[in-house]
Formats: sequence, C-alpha cells, structure tokens
Amino acid sequence: MIFDAIEFAAAAHRGQYRKGTLIPYLMHPLSAARTVIDAGCPEHVVAAAVLHDIVEDTHHTVEEIRVRFGDRVAELVEACSEPNHRDASWEQRKQHTVDDLAATTDQEILMVAIADKLDNIRSIRDDLALRGELTWERFNRGRDQQAWYYRALSEAFSRQMATGAGRRLAGLFEEEVRLVFGLQQQAS
Repeated sequence: MIFDAIEFAAAAHRGQYRKGTLIPYLMHPLSAARTVIDAGCPEHVVAAAVLHDIVEDTHHTVEEIRVRFGDRVAELVEACSEPNHRDASWEQRKQHTVDDLAATTDQEILMVAIADKLDNIRSIRDDLALRGELTWERFNRGRDQQAWYYRALSEAFSRQMATGAGRRLAGLFEEEVRLVFGLQQQAS
C-alpha cells in the first residue's frame, strides 16, 4: 500500500514545487511519511501521510482515495485536508484547521497532521537560515500570522497527543515553533 501511495502521489504532484522553491512537492509528503514510519505507525497511516495533500492540491478526490486505498486512508486524508472554502480568508481556513485538530481525539488523524506540520515548520526554519526574513514573502501571510497559526497548532497537538510517539512528536513540534518564532507566550 505504501509503494502504491507513493506512485499515486508522485503522479498527482508531478510538476509541483514547494511554494517559492525549486524543491519538488513530493518531498513534503514523503517527509511526512518518514515521520510516521519512524513513530511506528501502521501502513494505512503511512499511506495517508503520503497522500495527505492530494485532495487539497490536485484534481483527485476523497472518493478516488477511498476506492484505491480504502475507507480509513480516505478518512485520514479528508480529515487532514482543508475544506474547499474558496470564499474563506486565510485566517478562517487556518482557524478551522486548528479547531478541528483541537477537537479530535483520533490519534491517527493527529499523527498525519503533526507529521505534515512538522515538515512545514522545519522547512520554514531551514529557509530562514538560508534566506532570512525574505522567507516570509513566499507565504500568504507574514511572520506574525504564521506565528499565531503554528503556536495554536502546537497547543492543540500538546493537548491532544497525550502519550507515546504522538507526545514525542508534539514536543518536537513545540521546539521547532520556539526555534522559528521565539519564546513568546503561546496564543489560545
């Protein structure tokens, strides 16, 4: 299933790059998959990590994921995808993501989500080391808004991932947020 997911994602993300970079987009879901593999997650969670941006960033649907990879993988991908609210602002979409993660107790959803966000924050940290404050120009919102979002995610992950590998990943995420945004009080 994992290799099928990688092949599907490679075809779906063909020609896409990480925003503002020359890094093939596929590197991001593969990194998220590596995180959940290292955390000891089962195959269907790894497949969902590989596929987590398919619905959001390509023409493929949740139903296609369901047919190819099963109900649970489709549920995980759908739960980790922003709803298609074209009229919603960045702030509304990100608040929706934070609220959903803060409300779920499904550890598999949380594992895929934290693997995704952990790779994102690490990419920001790496880009800051290379480009400095120019990094923020590649985002829809600047440093302050990104700080709000990542701090809110960190709080949600810390509350919802109570044990084991999830707790460890929440700690790693919190540390990355501190490295990127400093030690300010986290937002609620």
